[in-house]
Amino acid sequence: MVMAGCFRLGLYRQGLLHDLSKYMPSEFIMGAKYYQGTQSPNNAERLDKGYSSAWLHHKGRNRHHYEYWMDYSSRTGKGIIPAKMPMRYVIEMFIDRVAASKNYNKDKYTDDMPLKYYLGGNPGEYMHEDTRRLLEGLLKMLAAKGEAYTMRYIRKRLIPQIKVEEHRKNCRKK
Repeated sequence: MVMAGCFRLGLYRQGLLHDLSKYMPSEFIMGAKYYQGTQSPNNAERLDKGYSSAWLHHKGRNRHHYEYWMDYSSRTGKGIIPAKMPMRYVIEMFIDRVAASKNYNKDKYTDDMPLKYYLGGNPGEYMHEDTRRLLEGLLKMLAAKGEAYTMRYIRKRLIPQIKVEEHRKNCRKK
């Protein structure tokens, strides 16, 4: 589902590479052991062991998770802070959340479920303000106006911004 969503938006590379780390033994074995089909196996591993080794591995290798973007502040005394995520990964995170909600809720899925799940997790201070604002905006748009409208908005408004940002970045490298 994530691949199809990324492809709909022209994010082909992200669609193809999404979550490939899940096939590495450290994630795959735990995923198979704790699979229930109604929630992430990471939650079951966490309940059993007090932490999820699969999640710790996964979040450190997949840029569409906001937890990947935690770093030490350059300011003394600030500790670990969230970094702003590039827009392409926020969009992939949005698509991933929609796909997970569809997978876990099956026929009961409604477009407000990804927002409700997100709000229940309360990422707050662990997500950069700009990242949080964009993700929440997309989830609220999905809940209010539906998937077709939200995907059209991303394709027409956000994808062109990504292309401009990447063009500028590539020009600076030369």
